[in-house]
Amino acid sequence: MTADAETRGANTAGPKGAFVVIGAGPGLGAAAARRFGREGHPVGLIARDDGRLERMAADLARKLPATAPVPATATADVTDADALAAALGMLRERLGPIEVVLFSPRPSLEWIKPVLDTGPQDVANALALSVVAATAAVQTVAADMRRRGRGTLLFTTGGAAVEPHRDRAVSGIAYAAESAYVRMLHDALGEQGVYAAQLTVVGPIGPGARHEPDAVADRLWQLHTRRDQPLLVLR
Repeated sequence: MTADAETRGANTAGPKGAFVVIGAGPGLGAAAARRFGREGHPVGLIARDDGRLERMAADLARKLPATAPVPATATADVTDADALAAALGMLRERLGPIEVVLFSPRPSLEWIKPVLDTGPQDVANALALSVVAATAAVQTVAADMRRRGRGTLLFTTGGAAVEPHRDRAVSGIAYAAESAYVRMLHDALGEQGVYAAQLTVVGPIGPGARHEPDAVADRLWQLHTRRDQPLLVLR
């Protein structure tokens, strides 16, 4: 696809809206913020650790062009729907309309157990993070995207979404539910100018790992600009 075609696909007429990472971390979340920030999107970061957010924002500000808006942060536990809505509202006030949301929180390692050791609360915790929080985010931002006729909802999952494993039960359960939700969003919103897609990464992400964060961030940018598929799997 040519650069012109990608620009048309991204529906980028006029000033670019904000790019917000929900569940921002120093790996993929930071890499995606750099990628979208370099393209002219004001960047917002949401996580529940104030210190981590401040460090990420400061590092991001150093790596973005001098003309880029200062990154904004908002603290919230993403499983608290009211707190998440308030954080998104705060970022919208500071950065302007939200055009792209990356939903990418990491599950707690304490929840990840073999299937026969996995209890109801483990499953409930994983679904609260991967699915209930996702619906809360969408409910907060989608109405404005639909009204404006433009927007992108991006979701990342681990490989258990496509390769469930008996030793990592909650990941397989929660990511399967999240995948179904994203596909339904894709089908429901596409005709209204809002694009929803899932990026599933099979294998580790990190410097020197199978998937470099910057390379994965490039694929997120391609999903946003090309808008041609509901699911991309990186193996």
